[in-house]
Amino acid sequence: MTTTLYRPVGEAELLLIEQSGWKRFPPRLPEQPIFYPVMNEAYAVQITTEWNVPAYGKGYVTRFAVDTDFLKAYPVQNVGGVIHDELWIPAEDLEAMNNNIVGLIEVTHRYE
Repeated sequence: MTTTLYRPVGEAELLLIEQSGWKRFPPRLPEQPIFYPVMNEAYAVQITTEWNVPAYGKGYVTRFAVDTDFLKAYPVQNVGGVIHDELWIPAEDLEAMNNNIVGLIEVTHRYE
């Protein structure tokens, strides 16, 4: 069984995902101790359109599936309204999460 997650990304991160064959998210930067995938597309679109596009001029929403058993170690965190559910995956666990992606990472929305 898999769980579908979403991740708003910028142009540089999208390029690294593409270079991985659409299979992996790049390692976090030192100032990014947590990887924050979100639980629904509406929230990912909101982050992209309200923060990423104004800050960087472009933004993308990605969708990917992860083995549900792997995700059980990371409780869903609600950070606001009813759609604002996300997971907090420590940067040191990102490689393991990448190993549990089932299929490819897809771009569902492009704001350019």
